[in-house]
Amino acid sequence: MDRIGEDVRRELLRFGPTAELGEIVARWAESVGDAISRNAWPARIQRDGTLVVHAGSAAWAFELTQLEARVLESLGELAPRRLRFVPGPLPASAPVSPVEATRERVRVSTEDRTTAAALAAPLADDELRELVARAAAASLSRARSARSF
Repeated sequence: MDRIGEDVRRELLRFGPTAELGEIVARWAESVGDAISRNAWPARIQRDGTLVVHAGSAAWAFELTQLEARVLESLGELAPRRLRFVPGPLPASAPVSPVEATRERVRVSTEDRTTAAALAAPLADDELRELVARAAAASLSRARSARSF
C-alpha cells in the first residue's frame, strides 16, 4: 500500500492559503500555549493571507490583538501575514473536573514558597497552615507567570 499524504497535500495546495490552516490548527496549542489555545482557535484564512482566529470573548479578542506580534512569533514558520482576532465559537473541549482545573501546571519558585510560608505562619493548625502556604505559593507563581506573557 502506498501512503497518500503527499498526494493529499499537493491537492490541498491547489486551494491556496486555506490549505495552510490544517498545519496551523495541528500545531496551534503547542505554539501559543495552554492559556491562549483554551480561549482562541484558528478559524479560517482569508484570501489576503490573514488568519482569522476565534476568541472566546470580545475581551480575549482585544487582548490578543494587542499581543499579535508575540503570537505571530510563536507560530514561527507557520505564521500567516497577519492575524485578526474576533469573538466566535471555539472547539468543544473535554469537560474538566474541578480538581483538574486547579492542577494547572505552575512552577513554584523558592521565593514564592518562602513568601507563602511567612504568610501562613500565624495559623496554629499544622494541616491548615500547610494548605494555605501551598495555595498562596501557587497563587503567587501563577500571578508572576501571567505578568510574563
